[in-house]
Amino acid sequence: MSTAAQPYPLPAGGGYPPHGGDTELTQDAKEALRAAIRAARLSRSDRRRQEAALAFADVLDTFPGLSDARCVAVYASRPTEPDTGPLLERLAGRGVRVLLPVLGEGLQRDWAPYAGADDLLQRAPGRPPEPSTPALGPLALAEADVVVAPALAVDTGGARLGQGGGWYDRALEHAAADVPVVAVVYAEEVYDAVERPLPREPHDRLVDAVATPDGWSWLRAAG
Repeated sequence: MSTAAQPYPLPAGGGYPPHGGDTELTQDAKEALRAAIRAARLSRSDRRRQEAALAFADVLDTFPGLSDARCVAVYASRPTEPDTGPLLERLAGRGVRVLLPVLGEGLQRDWAPYAGADDLLQRAPGRPPEPSTPALGPLALAEADVVVAPALAVDTGGARLGQGGGWYDRALEHAAADVPVVAVVYAEEVYDAVERPLPREPHDRLVDAVATPDGWSWLRAAG
């Protein structure tokens, strides 16, 4: 893929420390990238987004461990995010127990079982849809055989650019050590960790794999 389709704004002065160092500079680079990627996502038509949603479900069907998983943690997508609706329905139709994030105040972390699309409700502007089923607590994530996580971008070293709240970085602390975390992004949101590394701070959690509408791949460990 040509990098011309990838927003890669840099802070004034050029460059940033991709793996820590100057925290303020790294945070500025993250915010510039978030703004650019969000703007690019807004330009995606509903038709293209719906087509990608089905492709994401097909791709993740081939991800190791997901076809025979008993419990999977997924996210309920917001309008501009890669759509997980078909994936959620497909997993539920197979009898898989699906856990969805429940956001409390601040960075409070919780999970609740998926009970169908009609049960999902956006409880506040900007928040993702959440289930109304009983909350299970943050430790429920340890039951998941696979974690499907949202992202704005991922690089080939495993760095993940999230929305900026740090929710997933903290939530993933409760995942089992051997459980793969796969981030879901569009193809142009996968960055080369050598040529265009994503800015990363010490607390940022690396992911193990990335899924796009074109396929999935393991990510090499980032130093």
